[in-house]
Amino acid sequence: MSESSGVSPAPRSVAAENRFGILCMSGAMALFIANDGLTKYVSATLPAAQLIFLRGVVSIVVVLLVARAMGVLPQIRSTANPLVVMRALVDATATMLYLFSLFNLPIANATAINLASPLFMIVFAVLFLGQRVALGRWLAIGAGFAGVVMVIQPRAGGFGMWAWVCLLGTLFHAARDLMTPRIATSIPSILITLSTTISVTLVSGVVSAYQGWRPFGALECGLLALASVFLSSGYYFIITSMRHGEMSLVAPFRYSGLLFALLLGYLIWDEVPNWLAWSGIALLLASGLYLLTSERWPRRAPD
Repeated sequence: MSESSGVSPAPRSVAAENRFGILCMSGAMALFIANDGLTKYVSATLPAAQLIFLRGVVSIVVVLLVARAMGVLPQIRSTANPLVVMRALVDATATMLYLFSLFNLPIANATAINLASPLFMIVFAVLFLGQRVALGRWLAIGAGFAGVVMVIQPRAGGFGMWAWVCLLGTLFHAARDLMTPRIATSIPSILITLSTTISVTLVSGVVSAYQGWRPFGALECGLLALASVFLSSGYYFIITSMRHGEMSLVAPFRYSGLLFALLLGYLIWDEVPNWLAWSGIALLLASGLYLLTSERWPRRAPD
């Protein structure tokens, strides 16, 4: 990979960077859903914090091995960069806030709130990064979120105090992704991944000390090891996606995670969407296609 070669890659066009960022975001969502499927299975026998801690320990080992293979371990001191550390702490805070709210909300409501992250990211990108977002893209993003809500169909009675906790976690997730492009490109993405993994593992370890531990066997270890590979890879790809292309274009493809979740639900749990969910899927696909094809249209030069 270019991060370990020491040779700067040839510059790519904005359109190529956007396509690469979208591909990485979509890949990250697929990996996160695969991780969620495995951890959901293991959560039936292990407390959540213990599960996250064990998965995190394996993830740290995996990321260290990958970093060594990429030849970037000599740069490990860059993980002490203040912005990298701040991003890791924000990510750990977002993760724990989301998990606490998930334990007290219907999963559909928590997921719906969490998938509002791209909207917050675009607002932050406009306010703090000076990016311009055309009206058509705003409409497409709004349509995509409407599609998410139609698929998830959250129950109105599930919103309350914990919904606000979940919303706070979503804001932290958006802030985390906003911080990513500001990290110097000289710091390899795999080391930013390592910093994030360590931070989440430490926080979950503290929480697990209060929740208590349960015995676990080889099956749980094997599933968590596989989940850690998916999770670490997802972290890497989402960091890479935020370092390429325009955030206002790449961020909405986080919605693709819902499509992967639907596929997983059908293959494993035989869950079939109803007509309202299929309508939402159509909105999601239309939104994504519009965002992709709009990149091919000529843009007016900035004033």
